[in-house]
Amino acid sequence: MKTFNTGKITFQYPAKWEVEKADILSNPDCIATLSKGQDNLINAVMFPTATNLDDYKIFMENAISDDGGVILASDFTQIAGKDAIKLHANIDTPEINFDIHTYVFIEEKNIYIFELRTLDISGESEGEFKDIVDSFKILN
Repeated sequence: MKTFNTGKITFQYPAKWEVEKADILSNPDCIATLSKGQDNLINAVMFPTATNLDDYKIFMENAISDDGGVILASDFTQIAGKDAIKLHANIDTPEINFDIHTYVFIEEKNIYIFELRTLDISGESEGEFKDIVDSFKILN
């Protein structure tokens, strides 16, 4: 396992995942981008928020549905010792059909969103993603 550390957050990730250059020009809130091959991409973002998990869950579900996505599961959960939203959806575009797995935390008026976009139907990448998120820590 390798460690990702920004000084504000940290998490562990498997060596077969690569840290990409975060695209902060098109997404200034991006704190990490990881990939495994062409079929798996994880983005982590953080930004200030006044919302709560209940309201954000509704917002996120509506945004995915409005974009034509199909929500397969959306639940409140506990991971990394924190309350979170866990969402699984399928996005079918003319170019590609992929699944997204998302975990959302809101801590001290900041929102942290980890999203996996994957074509891997074996569940391996999803399991690795869950382990990555489970190792997430906010540093003081």
